[in-house]
Amino acid sequence: MRITPAVPADLPQLVAFRTEAASWLSKLGSDQWRRPYPAARLLATIEAGEVFMLRDGQRTAGTITLTAEAEDGLWSADELSEPSMFVNKLTVSRQYAGQELGGRLLDWAGDRAYRSSAKWLRLDAWTTNDALQRYYLRQSFEHVRTVREGNAVNGGPRVSGWLAQRPARPADHGFTDEAPSPQRIQS
Repeated sequence: MRITPAVPADLPQLVAFRTEAASWLSKLGSDQWRRPYPAARLLATIEAGEVFMLRDGQRTAGTITLTAEAEDGLWSADELSEPSMFVNKLTVSRQYAGQELGGRLLDWAGDRAYRSSAKWLRLDAWTTNDALQRYYLRQSFEHVRTVREGNAVNGGPRVSGWLAQRPARPADHGFTDEAPSPQRIQS
């Protein structure tokens, strides 16, 4: 399998992944990703070079977004002073479930973060999705805190405020990496 940067033509696949994941999560009793994610925002992250696709021949097995930009209101000023990369929208097609691809994508992201001079690989997870939080803990992330204050959209409780991090580190993820070399993070 190989990792490539996403291109605008991948947008329908990304929307389909999110729809598939939301349906699966709903069956598990989670409200995660029930609201559709704006396609224009997905396209902007593709165009910014932050979205990566895991390809298995002509099929797409998964996706991960990796950015140096933190979501507003989650991380403290001290934390933001440390060079970090942030994982978002990690999704593996249900057809590929049970193959440890999510963990390998996280290892790839940690390796890429390390090569960009980041100290940390960080993420925020759905606040009410305990199973997802346990998954990240099994992937060597450490829980930092849970932010429950209102979000910018409607002033209600933050839905994705479970914060975790692990050191950025080299990893043998086993994928063919066709993404351009990461740029060094500016401290």
